[in-house]
Amino acid sequence: MITSSGNKKIKDLAALIKKSSARKKQNAYIIEGIRMFRELQRDEILDVYVGENFEAENKDLLSEIYPQYETVSDRIFESISDTKTPQGVMAVAKRKEYTLDDILRTKDDPHNLLILDSLQDPGNLGTLVRAGEGAGITGIIMNETTVDIYNPKVIRSTMGSIFRVPFIYVKDLKETVAKLYSKKIDIYASSLEGAIEYDCMDYTKDTAFIIGNEAAGISKEILDIVENKVKIPMLGKVESLNAAVAGSILMYEVFRQRRK
Repeated sequence: MITSSGNKKIKDLAALIKKSSARKKQNAYIIEGIRMFRELQRDEILDVYVGENFEAENKDLLSEIYPQYETVSDRIFESISDTKTPQGVMAVAKRKEYTLDDILRTKDDPHNLLILDSLQDPGNLGTLVRAGEGAGITGIIMNETTVDIYNPKVIRSTMGSIFRVPFIYVKDLKETVAKLYSKKIDIYASSLEGAIEYDCMDYTKDTAFIIGNEAAGISKEILDIVENKVKIPMLGKVESLNAAVAGSILMYEVFRQRRK
């Protein structure tokens, strides 16, 4: 049993939880909590760490999913956990690998893509991944200044959708948007300037929505190359919607139209 915070494995776990650079270097990320642990495929798991109480109560589950786990004292487990009330199980998992070609692979149904330009809030990203799965999106494309999708707060917010929605980070978002156009995908930027109301468009063909940074919106270089700009009408004195709310409304409009 690990009982010291100075243990190398504990230090590595803490780094994976706190630092995007560590997650990239180790090509790994942290899953915490029993629900997410149950959803992990065995070949995705690198290591599992459990608290004393969790081990005592879940030996059958651990034996079924990953019997080579390591026990950690509850005190140490609580000290490194990213949650206020740790459930007592933490897994180190392999980062998922997708390419743009994976996302654009021919499907029976039209594409429903989400493009994120420098989104910064972990909760927003996690909510969009979760809502996106519900709306049937076929992939998420992000630039490298978007928050790390492997941030533990993002992971928790997805409620497991991160395992099922393909996503990629791209170095040049402008170049990627141009490639999507070449594939005959209709692209719509969420923007108040020069925009028409979102529910006036036809989204039954291959579609992609762009959501921008919470404070600055979509960058000018991207707006300049996107022909269609859509807005969500609002009453009262509200000037804008939360990025996750706006993105969810747009994705579900695609779903609504295609259900008909």
